[in-house]
Amino acid sequence: MAFKFEKLIVWQKSLDLSVAVHEVAMKFPKDEMYILGSQIKRAADSVCLNIAEGSTGQSNPEFKRLISFNCFAVRYRSCWVHFYRSKEKYH
Repeated sequence: MAFKFEKLIVWQKSLDLSVAVHEVAMKFPKDEMYILGSQIKRAADSVCLNIAEGSTGQSNPEFKRLISFNCFAVRYRSCWVHFYRSKEKYH
């Protein structure tokens, strides 16, 4: 592991989650794959990408702020999952 962020457990877990989200999104119906699938994959990717970006050259308070911001991305992704589940319920 060459970069500081690669040692962070939070980054490793976010990468695992991103991979899992991509796998699930590939199973969406075709009409949802390009809209909902794209949104949920980008939200998942943004978490690990932001952690990697924020881990270099940032002060600890700034890095903590960035991690806090990533909590919003996780909630955003969660909202899309709930949206998809509620659509499934009514179809």
